[in-house]
Amino acid sequence: MSGAALGLEIVFVFFLALFLLHRYGDFKKQHRLVIIATLLAWYLCFLIVFILPLDVSTTIYNRCKLAVNSSPPENNGSYVTLAPSKQKCFKPWSYIPNGIMPIFWRVVYWTSQFLTWILLPFMQSYARSGGFSITGKIKTALIENAIYYGTYLLIFGAFLIYVAVNPNFNLQWNQLQTIGIAAANTWGLFLLVLLLGYGLVEIPRSHWNGAKRGYLLMKTYFKAAKLMTEKADAEENLEDIMEEVRKVNESIKYNHPLRKCVDTILKKCPTEYQERMGRNMDDYEDFDERQNSYPSEKSLVKLHKQVIYSVQRHRRTQVQWQILLEQAFYLEDVAKNETSASRQFVHTFQSQESENKFFQYFYTPTVEWYWECLLRPWFYRVLAVVLATFSVIVVWSECTFFSTKPVLSLFAVFIQLAEKTYNYIYIEMACFLTIFFLSICVYSTVFRIRVFNYYYLASHHQTDAYSLLFSGMLFCRLTPPLCLNFLGLTHMDATISHKNTQPTAYTSIMGSMRVLSFIADGFYIYYPMLVVILCIATYFSLGTRCLNLLGFQQFMGDSEMTSDLIDEGKELIRREKRKRQRQEEGENRRREWKERYGNREDSTRSRAVHTDQKESSFSETNTNRPLSKYTRSNGRTERDRIELLQDAEPLDFNADSVNDDPLESESGR
Repeated sequence: MSGAALGLEIVFVFFLALFLLHRYGDFKKQHRLVIIATLLAWYLCFLIVFILPLDVSTTIYNRCKLAVNSSPPENNGSYVTLAPSKQKCFKPWSYIPNGIMPIFWRVVYWTSQFLTWILLPFMQSYARSGGFSITGKIKTALIENAIYYGTYLLIFGAFLIYVAVNPNFNLQWNQLQTIGIAAANTWGLFLLVLLLGYGLVEIPRSHWNGAKRGYLLMKTYFKAAKLMTEKADAEENLEDIMEEVRKVNESIKYNHPLRKCVDTILKKCPTEYQERMGRNMDDYEDFDERQNSYPSEKSLVKLHKQVIYSVQRHRRTQVQWQILLEQAFYLEDVAKNETSASRQFVHTFQSQESENKFFQYFYTPTVEWYWECLLRPWFYRVLAVVLATFSVIVVWSECTFFSTKPVLSLFAVFIQLAEKTYNYIYIEMACFLTIFFLSICVYSTVFRIRVFNYYYLASHHQTDAYSLLFSGMLFCRLTPPLCLNFLGLTHMDATISHKNTQPTAYTSIMGSMRVLSFIADGFYIYYPMLVVILCIATYFSLGTRCLNLLGFQQFMGDSEMTSDLIDEGKELIRREKRKRQRQEEGENRRREWKERYGNREDSTRSRAVHTDQKESSFSETNTNRPLSKYTRSNGRTERDRIELLQDAEPLDFNADSVNDDPLESESGR
């Protein structure tokens, strides 16, 4: 099993990152480089979280082997026996051989740092650029990142000059590398505590509120009112941008040098606007620079950027509106079915998506009623209590993890108790649950946070390239300090435990933080205590109240503005519900009409076909019979029909008179 666990987790984490990226990104429409860069950033960060427990168990086993070196060991297969005390150091099932983890962490860490500080910021500017060529987009990205990169180079250069001039400092390359890592981790820890303080309170509270049907329905009405405002704003913005595109399309003719740029802009417009504006290729009027003023290429680049942004925003609001409607209809159905005596869950509208037959077989209306109306609220309450317990343990450990005698951090107590018995399964499970909960609190905040319309992770493939790349940057900057904080909580970091023991492979690549004692002994220890203040502020919704005072409407139960928006959203949902009901009634009437008269029409068609077949067979029999007295009359009828077809001419309504009988006109017979 040596290295098998590492390989399995590498494969599993890759598909996990791919699944999440498929939920938020759009593989068909977004650029492949954006998808690959974001996937790599997410994959590396998730990989660090999943592999670190294996590093902890391997380190504990290596410490045990070092402890028995003082006496000659006896090899007994999968474990080492300490002769004097008969103590056994069992090899963990997920043991990773020496030399693999340091190389693995070094590759993962420096790749993630290259992504977050160099590649992803450049790709962000490249994705937002409205240039019409690769060279133009690269030029725009370099100009936008010049200040970003120049600031870091200036700080680093000033630090190098200070070190070179001051004789008290004699730094080597390894120490400079450690200082760079410490600076990056300090920035990440500063943001980590802010996000962690929000997630530790908001995640248990959201699950507790999830058990309240009335609360969820009122919040959905509130979201509907806000989303309708955003949707109307997006439609108005798109109309304004399309009007500018129309003017540019009419002014720049087919033979203008910038016509290709206009065609590129038109391809990014919605289909209905393309059909309305056309390509303006039907007029062959030459352009005259002296008579008309034409837009410059720079203005077209700006217009191209605005078109991409407005179309993406309009499409996102449309999709989110449909999803919110389905959610509101479903919550209203749950509220109605709670008082149902039949205990059969009845939907107002049938799901538009085709469900799995296997799922429908087990998830019957009765099962759905018991789950939605009885079991789900209690499940959410129990889950909220468990998550709140974890949050309390995390807050306590963050405030006491620096204490080594006695050990007050509960996570360190759990790991040390398991280390005495060398229960590696328990160690790995405890480490995984701890770091997984910390990651959920931090990463979920990254998925929830919204910076106006510039950064917003929207599900159902509605996230733009800029937001995907920005999320990759945040993950790569938050994950290393998150792992160091976890190692500090469990006292696996020698800087915290103050023990001269073998460090984990992950800590070894970070270097000794003793180079910067004020960071190792000050900032890393006391700054995480700030999470208590942030948790209190989140519990009393101080941030929400501040945003509400600034004019950003937030959901607050005791606010008059919230009540008005809830009423507005309720009316919007009722209006959409009536519209959906009228559509379904129309479809049902058409279906009933087709079922009632469809068979009659089919029978009428079959009788007509049968009559034609009988007539054709009758004519064939007549042709095969000898000449009779009806032959002349039948021939005359056929000749009259031919003459009618030959003599039929279009009537001239401009003539003085019109002959009533076209057969008697002079046709040259």
